[in-house]
Amino acid sequence: MQKPMLGHLDPDMHDMLLEVTALLRTAYQASGGVVLPLQATGTSGMETGLANLLEPGDVAIVGACGFFGRRIVEIAKRHGAEVVEVGADWGEHVSNESILRALDEHPEARLVAVVHAETSTGVEHPLAELGAALRDRDVLLLADCVTSLGGVPLDFDGWGLDYAYSCTQKCLGAPPGMSPIALSERAMERIRSRTTPVPYSFDVLLLERYWEQRPAVYHHTAPILHIYALYESLRGLVNEGLEARWKRHSEAGSFLQAEIRDRGLDLLADPDFQLAPLTAVRVPEGVDGKQVQMRMLREHGIEIGGGLGPDAPAMWRIGLMGHNANLDVARTVLTALDAVLAGERVSQAV
Repeated sequence: MQKPMLGHLDPDMHDMLLEVTALLRTAYQASGGVVLPLQATGTSGMETGLANLLEPGDVAIVGACGFFGRRIVEIAKRHGAEVVEVGADWGEHVSNESILRALDEHPEARLVAVVHAETSTGVEHPLAELGAALRDRDVLLLADCVTSLGGVPLDFDGWGLDYAYSCTQKCLGAPPGMSPIALSERAMERIRSRTTPVPYSFDVLLLERYWEQRPAVYHHTAPILHIYALYESLRGLVNEGLEARWKRHSEAGSFLQAEIRDRGLDLLADPDFQLAPLTAVRVPEGVDGKQVQMRMLREHGIEIGGGLGPDAPAMWRIGLMGHNANLDVARTVLTALDAVLAGERVSQAV
């Protein structure tokens, strides 16, 4: 990001854009349709999919078992969709059976949306199985892959996804600021047949003309330095290899989760659907969770998250993603957490 900037209309920059989209296709395992990074963060990736694939009055079935599933519900409603919410408690997953039952009850549904990796709970949705179940249905499948792209197995083509979105700052290991999206050809056909317009900034047909069609057609002033950073992070992913990348995240997350359980702490996520890159830990009774977060940050330079939203249970969310997905970082986090919790419990006892 310290390299001199090319202009967003420079032909050399346009060559880099094509390289970035090709690398993103590898990361998503997406060969057709459109793949590109939006000039905005992950929530904009969410809204872009909903704004492009839904029209006012369309029925959308949304699986919601945490903060970001509920955000999909809210944004879909703001775009005029009739939302059928299929819910589950914090730490649980929305079963594919319940989603399919909702689809049977609403066969007119135009979209099914789920969170592949729920960042607020550490739950991983069985997305491959859902995609297989929907293959013969006339409905599009949208997936939130913010905490899964580059960190856990994800096969856009093989699983039959129609729209997926992510962000740059988690398992891809780049700075925040962009949202990689992937659309199937079926999704693009839906967009081309729309009867109502979409927000200009997130119009996929216009973005495609800048990112993938040549000669490039101006749409916006691109965030050049963020593109440089994403380009380098994607090169790192391809050089490491998807399988090796997934394995590294799995080993680091599994180690951290086993060590946390050995300390007598409880994890929020159902163990059968535990996500590797994100570990949600229930705050023990009598411990000030926010104080622990502050001490981890101030005394050890380690930032861990808390619960998202007013109805979230008390928790710590620990991410091992991108460059941080390794055993050494996991051990460093555990050592700091041990020290802070020892002090918290002593002070509670006093």
